[in-house]
Amino acid sequence: MLRTFLGVALLTSGIAIADVTSGPDKGTAVAPLKVYAATGTHEGKELDIAAERKDNATIYVFIPNDKWDRPMARYLKTMDKELAGGKEKAEIVAVWLTDQLDQTKEYLPKVQQSLMMEATNLTAYPGAKAGPKDWRINDMAHLTAVVAVKGKVAATFAYQSLNETDVPAVVKALRKAAGEK
Repeated sequence: MLRTFLGVALLTSGIAIADVTSGPDKGTAVAPLKVYAATGTHEGKELDIAAERKDNATIYVFIPNDKWDRPMARYLKTMDKELAGGKEKAEIVAVWLTDQLDQTKEYLPKVQQSLMMEATNLTAYPGAKAGPKDWRINDMAHLTAVVAVKGKVAATFAYQSLNETDVPAVVKALRKAAGEK
């Protein structure tokens, strides 16, 4: 009886008890990723950001527009601090998955103004909540991080709940793939 009660309590509390899988398989080539760049090097342009980043170390962070919250903001800011000015010259490409492109184009510069990130490009992918087909983003994931080095996927991380304490594992995967110790 106690086990049943605890199981029901966990299910109704919103705590995720199962992992979610999201993102491309490790070792696969980075797929095209056509986005609108709201901030960063290519601000105001529509482009294939994956082709632009090519062999450069990159962490692609996919955020469903309706899931964006303060813990995600802290996650991005913490990751940005870890990578800003680093010797791996890595960048973060945060991709908002949205069906409200015009509103998102206006909103993302405000996010940048608030968080003052140095190594992060804020972009928007219009359309399906699951993002581009070849990226295999699970719409049940609140955030998916894809580590890419030399045009290949090195690691993926998917979260239903997250905060800044999840960043070290992603940065470690990037540095390992980039050949750092």
